[in-house]
Amino acid sequence: MGKPRVLVVGTGFAGYHCLRTLERVLPADAAELVAVNPTDYMLYVPLLPEVAGGSLDPRRVAVPLRPKLPRTRLVQAHVTGIDLAARTCTAVDVEGREQVLEWDRLVLTAGSVTRLLSIPGVAEHAFGFKSVAEAVFLRDHVLRQVELAEQASDPAERAARATFVVVGAGYTGTELVAQGMQLTRSALRGRSGLSESEVKWVLVDMAPRVLPGLDERLSGPAARVLRSRGVDLRLGTSVEEVTAECAKLTDGSRIPTRTLVWCVGVQPDPLVKSIALSTVKGRVVVDPTLAVPTHPHVFAAGDVAAVPDVFNDGKPTPMTAQHAQRQGKLAGRNVAASLGHGPVGTYRHRDLGFVVDLAGAQAVANPLHIPLTGLPAKAVARGYHLLAMPGNRLRVAVDWLTDLLARRQVVQFGLVPEAGVRLGDVEKAAVADRG
Repeated sequence: MGKPRVLVVGTGFAGYHCLRTLERVLPADAAELVAVNPTDYMLYVPLLPEVAGGSLDPRRVAVPLRPKLPRTRLVQAHVTGIDLAARTCTAVDVEGREQVLEWDRLVLTAGSVTRLLSIPGVAEHAFGFKSVAEAVFLRDHVLRQVELAEQASDPAERAARATFVVVGAGYTGTELVAQGMQLTRSALRGRSGLSESEVKWVLVDMAPRVLPGLDERLSGPAARVLRSRGVDLRLGTSVEEVTAECAKLTDGSRIPTRTLVWCVGVQPDPLVKSIALSTVKGRVVVDPTLAVPTHPHVFAAGDVAAVPDVFNDGKPTPMTAQHAQRQGKLAGRNVAASLGHGPVGTYRHRDLGFVVDLAGAQAVANPLHIPLTGLPAKAVARGYHLLAMPGNRLRVAVDWLTDLLARRQVVQFGLVPEAGVRLGDVEKAAVADRG
């Protein structure tokens, strides 16, 4: 009889740390470890705004899997179906070839996708922001719009191209606006045909304040930093319609623009819908050990799992990297326990605080729920990311130091086509991958 196979679907925060834990706690001959993921890297999503802003090389946020997971066999493919009764997983690679993988233990860590709302024009005209490709494209696109705005002879076109709208004032949207402003300021150096006052960044959110998930002692200072830099905060309103040249808000105002980035939130990967498992708001129901109650050989962690939070009346934990990382580690330990190696544990974790980098020397943070702003918060934010990153730490630190000592490079590569980053195109691609 062969070794039992542990199959992990997705190598984001939860999947990666699950596999790292399994490699550490399981003897080499105890199980075969297999991971299915479309890419050969683990994406450190929290630093994507810095990639879009041009302060980090895109490779810095992509942690290669094979050197970090030497005992795991990586299958680069999209999972299109899972048969719980037969204990099989169907995956399709980039060339359309299908393979069926058997498993004895299954760990669902497929993560999340951008949450779309039924707003006219969003899918067709808004850009997503959840992948390296989207971050690289947005950087090029912003620089291209600055170039085209300077060349435009029509004042209306000039203003629209120089206006950048970000929808969603959570962590990602707030950081993206801050980094985007730094990028456009760098792009304006040496230009005489376009002034800084003509370039506008607009942050839109239905919430009454930026960073609504944080304490007002942090959201207030963050808003003041953004306003001091000239960001137009449109709070208490949302997008009603998007066209190729305009964003119409629910308060009746219209913002002429050629750039709208959608950072409104995420939802569990659509793969969950195709599996016959109980869900809560699209997330797989699991017990405190991260096992699916009706299928004890199936585990789930991260954004796809409704993990009960013992510190919040058993409600599902928030969809954050902090929880995903820790749930991944517990999933690894409990899978190992199900194979006879180690004890079973339950999930208990209090948020340790959050960091929001506002570019330049500014940030807000609440380590251990102690509010910090300015340089102390900046030091905490960068220290946190360096500790949390599974790899590339030295390279990231060097990029940060270079950005501090030298001018930011502003060049367009045009490597990512626009057709691949419109929200509607991303959604269609995901549906096609699911079959």
